[in-house]
Amino acid sequence: MHEIKPPSPIAIPPGHASVFLAGSIEMGRADDWQSTLSNALTETVNLTLLNPRREDWDASWKQSLDFAPFRQQVEWELDGLERADVIAMMLLPDTRAPISLLELGLFARSAKCIVCCPEGYWRKGNVDVVCARFGIEQVGSLDALARAIERRVAAVGHR
Repeated sequence: MHEIKPPSPIAIPPGHASVFLAGSIEMGRADDWQSTLSNALTETVNLTLLNPRREDWDASWKQSLDFAPFRQQVEWELDGLERADVIAMMLLPDTRAPISLLELGLFARSAKCIVCCPEGYWRKGNVDVVCARFGIEQVGSLDALARAIERRVAAVGHR
């Protein structure tokens, strides 16, 4: 397993399936579920995780098209979402994750998404309806998300 985080270039090794880790980040509020998931997938061969949880994130960055570091982060995420074979989304209770909801809307029709949205997420009903309408696989736990990723990656095969 190989992991890429911003601002590193998205260079997916030949023969690897790629999985974008979308979902709750909200630095300081959301658990680092991405690291837990990454650890659960360590033994998965030919897998590249695209993890948007940036090590040097600065909450004081101006969220503006004209602020280069912020724009670079958003563009990295959009590039990763587009290039990924699978989009694994975790929507944690006690978080809002509005950008993740935007991403779900952007990619709902792509057949790339797997969603974990436990009870307690503030818009679980909306997420459930969108997933049902577009045939998006839903799972109930982080462990189940890891198993679903393994199955989906095996189905994607090698490039």
